[in-house]
Amino acid sequence: MNIFYLLIGVSLLAALIFLAAFIWAVKNGQFDDEKTPSYRILFDDEPEELPEAENNTKKTN
Repeated sequence: MNIFYLLIGVSLLAALIFLAAFIWAVKNGQFDDEKTPSYRILFDDEPEELPEAENNTKKTN
């Protein structure tokens, strides 16, 4: 039965640590930007650059 008291104490301590980490994240602005992640998939990726040899041949054609 004594182990239950230990487990309850440890679980409450872990919950308080997670609550403190969440409050710290909110105060530091981790959750401020709500719009950009949903629009990020719509943006095109950066085009891949061709090596110099292929750039020169494409310009001359």
